[in-house]
Amino acid sequence: MIPKKLFLSGHTAELDSKVKVEVLFKPEQCTPRSKRGDLMNVHYDGFLAKDGSQFYCSRSDKTGHPQWFVLGVGQVIKGLDIGMMDMCPGEKRKITVPPALAFGEKGKDPVPPNAMVVFEVEAYMVSRGPRSMEAFRDIDRDKDKTLTKAEVKEHLKLDYAKEGKPRDDAFFERIVADIFRKSDNDRDGVISTKEYNIYEHDEL
Repeated sequence: MIPKKLFLSGHTAELDSKVKVEVLFKPEQCTPRSKRGDLMNVHYDGFLAKDGSQFYCSRSDKTGHPQWFVLGVGQVIKGLDIGMMDMCPGEKRKITVPPALAFGEKGKDPVPPNAMVVFEVEAYMVSRGPRSMEAFRDIDRDKDKTLTKAEVKEHLKLDYAKEGKPRDDAFFERIVADIFRKSDNDRDGVISTKEYNIYEHDEL
């Protein structure tokens, strides 16, 4: 069943007139706020709206670590890309997504066709990701118009240090490996300008 806290009253907003967003908790210092192209680290639970049955929990999936993805480029369903905009670290949201912005007419096992879904999301980190033009220039230290694993890793380390959350090297290696798995399309070991520019279009 959906946890009771999903029904707590909070600030509710309609984004794109289709995705319903309810803020369950927001820290007093709510910065930085997420925008398209940012790298986000979140835990989220997915439920079917019709009966509250849970179909996904990031805390029990694989290693149980929070999930990393670039916001607004289709690495998660469209409804989550919309519902997690303008979100800050420490913030918790309930996001209700209609079928057209979730898993559609076909569904995706175990989500049935034409299902409205509800996500409970908790953000842990928001960082300017490699899809931001400004961030690309910052990360590309040697200015060769490609992002190496070392450059991305150093960028993440600096962001975590600023947040007062230093981690061990293995932690960053896992993050970098995931980023390159999703972004290095030609598997040449770098994120090129061409691969980066793919996500500058609103094709989603």
